[in-house]
Amino acid sequence: MNNKKDYFTLVSTRVLLVVFLIFLLFPVYWMISTSFKDNSVLFKIPPEWIPQNPTIKNYVKLLSENYFLTYYKNSFIVSGGATVLTMFVAMFAGYGFSRFRFRAKNLIMLLILSTQMFPVVSLLISLYTMYKNYGLLNNRFGLVLAMTTASLPFSILMIKGFFDDISIHLEEAARIDGCGRFGILWRIIFPLAKPGFLAVGIYTFLLAWDDLLYSITLVNKDELRTLPSGISMRYMGEFAYDWANVMTVCVTATIPVLILFMFLQRYMVAGLTAGAVKG
Repeated sequence: MNNKKDYFTLVSTRVLLVVFLIFLLFPVYWMISTSFKDNSVLFKIPPEWIPQNPTIKNYVKLLSENYFLTYYKNSFIVSGGATVLTMFVAMFAGYGFSRFRFRAKNLIMLLILSTQMFPVVSLLISLYTMYKNYGLLNNRFGLVLAMTTASLPFSILMIKGFFDDISIHLEEAARIDGCGRFGILWRIIFPLAKPGFLAVGIYTFLLAWDDLLYSITLVNKDELRTLPSGISMRYMGEFAYDWANVMTVCVTATIPVLILFMFLQRYMVAGLTAGAVKG
């Protein structure tokens, strides 16, 4: 009786997982299949669940457009710059909150995290005015700074958790051997917390890569736009959308994210326990 019950539970669980997986992956499949269709068949009823006459003309057209490649390059520059800057600042800030004792440390950490409570829209007016006064509008570095400030609070909290899991006795032993504070950080703490830095890097890169509000507000020159703002301004019209082209752009834009997860996923999983010392 118990064997039948266990078998039924196992089968039903797997069926539910398959249904849930189909539910999650169907939008991705529809995006990819639409990119291989012509606009003339997109509004047919019943729809073409599988492209009857697949075409790659959307990809050929897209890759031949210079402005799309410009958007792609700008996204890499902004996302990469924000990732490097965030990892550098979060490393020192997280280490300071983890290892040093100072007055109102918890309050300061709480204030830093509280900045995540404000919607981006509520910050854009004051940020736009500030950027205008300092000449940072239509500037890739200004966009890098904006994305860095948006990702820093959570990144500091994340990397602090990795530093907290590293035993203080390792630093004390290194200090006895004559190693300085920066030497301890670069030779001991950084290698042990490497999965944490990779997790922060992935989080920041994805946040910057998918950003629309900052990039569309702080940049209005077409040659400086990133992918999200470029897609919304060039490929989406007021009254009609070229959905085949839009889906082609979206498929192409997801490739760096997929590659990132393919190579760094194991580091993120290992990062859940990395740096822990028992005994």
